Amino acid sequence: MGAPPEPQRAGGWASRTVPPSIRARAWTLVMAARRRWRLSLVIGLCLATGLGAALAVSCAPRRPAPPPTPVYTPVPVTSLPGWTEDRLIEVREALARTCGVVLRRDPASSLAHVDSHAVDVAGSVAVWQTACRRMATVPPDNVRTFRAFLEGNFQGFAVTPDTGAGAGLFTGYYEAHIRASRERGGPYQVPVYGVPDDLVTIDGHGQRLVDGTMEPYHDRAAIEDGALGGAAPVLFWTDDPVDLHVLHIQGSGRVSLPDGARTRIGYAANNGHPFVGIGRLVRERGLADGGSMPAIRAWLRANPEAGRALMRQNPRYIFFREITGNGPIGAMGIPLEPLRSLAVDPSVIPLGALVWVDTTDPDGRLLRRLMVAQDTGSAIKGLARGDIFWGAGEVAFHAAGRMKNPGRYFLLVPRGVTDTLRLM
Repeated sequence: MGAPPEPQRAGGWASRTVPPSIRARAWTLVMAARRRWRLSLVIGLCLATGLGAALAVSCAPRRPAPPPTPVYTPVPVTSLPGWTEDRLIEVREALARTCGVVLRRDPASSLAHVDSHAVDVAGSVAVWQTACRRMATVPPDNVRTFRAFLEGNFQGFAVTPDTGAGAGLFTGYYEAHIRASRERGGPYQVPVYGVPDDLVTIDGHGQRLVDGTMEPYHDRAAIEDGALGGAAPVLFWTDDPVDLHVLHIQGSGRVSLPDGARTRIGYAANNGHPFVGIGRLVRERGLADGGSMPAIRAWLRANPEAGRALMRQNPRYIFFREITGNGPIGAMGIPLEPLRSLAVDPSVIPLGALVWVDTTDPDGRLLRRLMVAQDTGSAIKGLARGDIFWGAGEVAFHAAGRMKNPGRYFLLVPRGVTDTLRLM
């Protein structure tokens, strides 16, 4: 094919661009605007979707990390920090009281309860009974022989978390004291209650039957406002609500009567509500030193109205029983020994076991000694968590009330126990 003909010029036709009409130009602008709108819409939707997904992730309820599992690592008792400095003979009385309980138990059972992490490492009651019988052959005051008995019959286990690190926490408690009367009158106006007739405890929760339905039991504020209505016996009437609140926290105490006589009361039950530590409330509000019970007590007494309102924010309420004989009585049902009895979490340390404690006292001095796990507490939960019993009186109160120090502990069990839990 030949080349295309040249366009005619000078009066003929020629190729040229025809400008678009106004209508066409308007339509072009409309279509461009639509394209920009669609693009903006798509981008906006993408951004909104991404933001919504991010918000959904950030706002979704987060499951708390599971608590660490204790690992029990064998160590020789002679290598425990401070072992040679402790007067081990001083733990014998506390251990003998524990043996009195252990020797009455079924030999085939475990020292730890079935859902405890220590159920395997703790050993059977039978091996503990053997150790108790061997201890009975040791002369009572022979320091050297008793030490040899412990070193020859017990194995140590360091108790550490399977994940993470960090020291445990050791606090203190003591046998509280109140002034009270068996009859109401004069300064004695605050009731000390025994166990209510209508209190039913189910899985640790206080309940009461109301019109055929179980309901949560009264909390502290309701009880102080008279909700018991005669359902609980009044054991005593005390003259100081602050001392009574301290008694509720400690769980047991001495009672001085107007005629000079003395008796003891101990924990019998609680209303099943969660415990709210008054120290935390004081600390959060900057009212006093929340880590010092003496400072908290002083503030409560100096501010009676505000103090009463603050104490009512702890919903847990303790009911007591009168105790005859030695005390105070721990969770094992036996008297506690000052600086040799320890409150523990039984899911980590079985009640009745020996525990080597490595911490410091309220004045920062090393506190390394052998103790017996003989008590529990609502706030004593978790790994390397211990509450040291300091005894009775103001000296014990000021020591226990300021005790809140890091540390670690070691479990001691009779030799020959086969550990199938977790050893490293």
